[in-house]
Amino acid sequence: MTNEEGKPLTITDVAQFAPAPVATVGEPGNVGVAGMPTNFVAAASVHTKAGTLFGRPISARFTPARFSFAFGDGTSATSNTGGRSWASLGQAQFTPTPTSHSYRDRGTYSAHVTVHYTAEVDIGGGWFPVPGELAIDGPVQQIRVYEAETALVARTCVEQPGAPGC
Repeated sequence: MTNEEGKPLTITDVAQFAPAPVATVGEPGNVGVAGMPTNFVAAASVHTKAGTLFGRPISARFTPARFSFAFGDGTSATSNTGGRSWASLGQAQFTPTPTSHSYRDRGTYSAHVTVHYTAEVDIGGGWFPVPGELAIDGPVQQIRVYEAETALVARTCVEQPGAPGC
């Protein structure tokens, strides 16, 4: 398929069918503790939309290729996935994950994710790839990072899992 100028279809041509921006969530509840991991999760999935392009009916399919997390403190990380919650990973809160980040100082940080999609189109004869990637910036999330002080306790979290901080 070619665009209106007779050139091969580009990612810009199919951008009108793109998925909505994806918000990132910082676990737990967009709150963090300085020096401890805050887990980031961005739930993006394959998105298919039908419509008309250059007067022809098409379906466009966008697949997340990578996720670029900007943590709001001048650092960023890229992942092939949008991450998973601590619960789905079977991990305790404040443990490192592939998409976690530890803030050095307390404060409020503006974090967001950019999802990079590849695209395919179907004009009735099967799917074919569209060259390039489409980057969609998600909305900013305010992550509030607090300082925590430790205290001596009578039992460990293993001995008393329901204790505060466990």
